Amino acid sequence: MTAIPAQTSVASTLLAAYLAQLAANPLRTKALTSGTLSGLQEITATKLSGMPKSKNPDDFIFGINKRVVQMALYGFLVSGPLAHTLFELVTKRFIGKEGAKWKIAQILSTQLITSPIQNATYILAMALFAGARTTGQIKGAFKSGYLNMMKTSWMISPLSMAIAQKFLPPNVWVPFFNLVAFVFGTYVNTTIKKARLAQIKKEQQRLRDEKQARDEL
Repeated sequence: MTAIPAQTSVASTLLAAYLAQLAANPLRTKALTSGTLSGLQEITATKLSGMPKSKNPDDFIFGINKRVVQMALYGFLVSGPLAHTLFELVTKRFIGKEGAKWKIAQILSTQLITSPIQNATYILAMALFAGARTTGQIKGAFKSGYLNMMKTSWMISPLSMAIAQKFLPPNVWVPFFNLVAFVFGTYVNTTIKKARLAQIKKEQQRLRDEKQARDEL
């Protein structure tokens, strides 16, 4: 019976410490949080998708998978600061404004401004990490992934914003949205990896069939 209060106390203490840092150093805290979660997201998505571990030494940096390092740097240098800036721009317009119309306006602002920019940045980063270098390759990445990502975001983001507005004090919105983004990003990343793995297996099967056909001649 004593373990539960102790665990609750530790969780409360950690949350309080995090919120204190968030208030004192918002940009740095969000950047570090985003970098950590982005790296964990890549590790989790790799495990969930069943993607085999690479045997190519060039895919590792100091023993860590290169994509994990790339995602962590993306979160720290790009995603975290971008989310901080967009969050500040949107929320400042609604400080002190109450009522259903303002809540709806805040949700619409998130859908029409924040989500499109963040999702476009994510797709661009993923395309560059995957080796895209030409305009055509980048356009192809957007064509295949952006609309689906926006559709999913349009379902999740209004719900998460409505939950935050209804049940959470503003000072814990950031960790809540970080958790939502982590789950959403892991889902998207896992889906992409599963599709890539299926394509690899399909290509391998095609090569085996071609070899078998040549051997039978």
